[in-house]
Amino acid sequence: MNRILLIEDDAETAEAIVAELADRGFEVQWAADGVDGLDRARASSPDAMIVDRMLPGMDGLTVIEALRNDQVRTPVLVLSALGAVDDRVRGLRIGGDDYLTKPFALVELVARIEALLRRPVDSCETILRVGPLEIDLIQRTARRGERELDLLPREFRLLEYMMRRNDQLLTRAMLLEEVWNYKFVPATTNLIDVHMGRLRHKVDGPGEMQLIRNVRGSGFVLRSRQ
Repeated sequence: MNRILLIEDDAETAEAIVAELADRGFEVQWAADGVDGLDRARASSPDAMIVDRMLPGMDGLTVIEALRNDQVRTPVLVLSALGAVDDRVRGLRIGGDDYLTKPFALVELVARIEALLRRPVDSCETILRVGPLEIDLIQRTARRGERELDLLPREFRLLEYMMRRNDQLLTRAMLLEEVWNYKFVPATTNLIDVHMGRLRHKVDGPGEMQLIRNVRGSGFVLRSRQ
C-alpha cells in the first residue's frame, strides 16, 4: 500500500482528497500547515506527497525546497489556485514534480499521483524508457525498439514531455503551455495536431502497435504498454 502525505490547510478540500485516495487503496496522512507537514515528511518518508502552495506557518514551496535541500527525493504534486505559467514553472523548478491547479477533478489528482509513483525516484536520470520507447536526454536520440527515430527538436521535446507523463491524458492546452511555452491558449489553432501527427507517424511505424492515441475531444495519451 502506497503512503501519501497530504499538506492542505482547507479542511473540505483535504477531506475530499483523503476519502478519494483511501477509496483507491492509498494510506493517507494529512497535515494542515507547512511546519507540521515538513515534520511529518521527514519522519514518515511517504511514497508521494501532495502539497498545497499557500499554507499557514510555512508555504508549500518552502516545504518542498527544505526537503530537496535535505536530499529527499519523494515525488511531490503541487496544488495551487495560481495557474499562470510562471507560477507553475516556479513550482516545478523549486522541486515539485507535477503541478495541478485548483479547482481540479479528484480523478485527475489520483491519475497524477499514480503517474508520479511509476516514475524512477532519481530525477537526474538521463535515459527515459516507456514500453519500447527510449530517449537519451544527453545525446538527444530516440529509439523504438531497434528502430532509431529521426526527430526534430520540437518533436523530441514533445515526446519527452509525453514519456514523463505516460498513460496520462494530456490536453492541447497543457501541451501548448508546457512544450511551446504559450502564456495563453489561442481560441483556434491546429499547431498541436500538426506536430502530433508528425510525431505519431515516426513513433508508430507500419505494423506496430499504436502507442500515441488521440482521445477525441480531449487530447492525447502515450501508452506505456503495447
